[in-house]
Amino acid sequence: MKKLLFLILFIVGLWVALMNFKGLATQGTYESIIVNFREDVSTTTLSEQIEAIATNYDKTLSLNSIYAIDEHIYTVSGDKQFIDNLKHSPLKKYVDYIEPNYIYNALESPNDPDYSKQWNLHNIHVERAWEETKGEGITVAVIDTGVSRVPDLRQTEFVAGYDFVNDRNDASDDNGHGTHVAGTIAQSTNNNYGVAGIAYQAKIMPLKVLSGQGGGSVSDIADAIRFAADNGADIINMSLGGGGESQVMKDAIDYAYDKGVVIIAAAGNSNQNAASYPARYPKVISVSALDATGKKAGYSNYGAGVDISAPGGSESGKILQETIDPTTGEAVFSGFQGTSMAAPHVAGVAALVKASGIKKPDEILAVLTQSSRKVEDDTFNYYGAGQLDAGEAVKLALKGQITFRDFFRWLRDSGYLNPRFWIDGGMVALLPKLLMVLGSYLLAFLLRNYFPFSFTSPFNWGLLLGSSGLFFLQGIYIFDLPQWPFRVMGSSIPELANSVQGTASLNPFLASVLVPFVLIAILLGHRSWKWFAIGTSLGVAGCLTVHAIMSPAVWAMPSLDVSRAFLGFNAFCCVALACLASKRS
Repeated sequence: MKKLLFLILFIVGLWVALMNFKGLATQGTYESIIVNFREDVSTTTLSEQIEAIATNYDKTLSLNSIYAIDEHIYTVSGDKQFIDNLKHSPLKKYVDYIEPNYIYNALESPNDPDYSKQWNLHNIHVERAWEETKGEGITVAVIDTGVSRVPDLRQTEFVAGYDFVNDRNDASDDNGHGTHVAGTIAQSTNNNYGVAGIAYQAKIMPLKVLSGQGGGSVSDIADAIRFAADNGADIINMSLGGGGESQVMKDAIDYAYDKGVVIIAAAGNSNQNAASYPARYPKVISVSALDATGKKAGYSNYGAGVDISAPGGSESGKILQETIDPTTGEAVFSGFQGTSMAAPHVAGVAALVKASGIKKPDEILAVLTQSSRKVEDDTFNYYGAGQLDAGEAVKLALKGQITFRDFFRWLRDSGYLNPRFWIDGGMVALLPKLLMVLGSYLLAFLLRNYFPFSFTSPFNWGLLLGSSGLFFLQGIYIFDLPQWPFRVMGSSIPELANSVQGTASLNPFLASVLVPFVLIAILLGHRSWKWFAIGTSLGVAGCLTVHAIMSPAVWAMPSLDVSRAFLGFNAFCCVALACLASKRS
């Protein structure tokens, strides 16, 4: 009965904690509100409700843009209290939803005009892709601060766009961010001037949703997504993001995706363990950033929601394109860094893939992820499926629709047909973990022959936590929730520092007899929990034995032989300690 009560209290406490956890979905900032009227509401009723809001609240409800007419999407200035008032007013009968009009911002870092080499294009092997295609016939919508026709974009073909910030057809850039992004996708190439773009024969559709200061509302971004889908865009790039889950944004993304548009967005620059919005929506390809060495950029978000990684730059190597100086409006070559710079790399390669014959968004995502360069031991999901590779993506795409033979070949080339991959590869080393658990139980059965005892719950938990931990939890990523609890629970005691710090070498203090000794010293006088300490000692012995055989690296040890001897000696000490404690018991 007592155990049942504790279980109920634990579940209730966990539920309360999760219900009160405020993730990124509700952390956005906003100054206005979106009111989405039902499509079956008559024009007369619509006018009456708009007039009622003006009379009762002294606020003007405005159509978001001319492209929001069919969707009945209106905006009005207001805060959280005003949202609550509207949701409890008669207006609620006529709307699908009322939500904050969150502000998303351009994801960028300061410029470095002295950086002059496009290491990023070599990194993704774009030259190999250019042997087959340059993106001809594909239209990429750049939803950003607008795009200006700087000299190195004059040979790039543009299609009609729109400025949703100022409600006009001219979508010129007054910030520089959008022009830089467009340059990575399709900067004019082979023109004896400036730098190159990835899919330089593709068309650019400029859609301005961010102001000169870099901020914009989700209602404008959603309208731009629908505009792109309705006007022939094949790819959408959104190098922007922020906090706040939005139904109007999700609806627009679903609408574009259902029309066959590939949607790509930056994961965010907060070095957090989840992608920001809109990258985290399921139908959006979320891109984290790499630095010039191929490692995760220090600012890049990672973990939940990240699908793939691409060059985003760092202080030691930025992404160079021609853009505008926002203070003068003049063209200038500048180096930027951010996941904003990583996303257009994926958009450009997606254009190359689509030009090669792959049409559906899910198939294009499959090509991008299957062709990416895999990263071993990516326990924090820094890289998603891997690092973008344009050459391999186009090569895979040119095989046509992915057949079973292609898939089988990919499995073979990736090593997935090698039994070792399924046994001890990937995020969780399954075979060593099983050996650790089995080894600890084997030691327990041997010990039981000399000192009879029962396999109680504390003893079993000690064996498990000392040998392997709940290792299957290490690969779990949940939006907004911190990942370290899963890594801690998924680690054995000797491997605890490895999981938290992401290192390969064992910590010599944890990977020793020290922790079992302390536990036994503290718990030996307790009738039940002393068996937890004894089980932990045997579990640690099993873990150290397997590491001594398979992966003996220990921090600060001069060689693997010394590490192996250290682990073996401490494993023996753990068994001896368990024997002494059992004998005394």
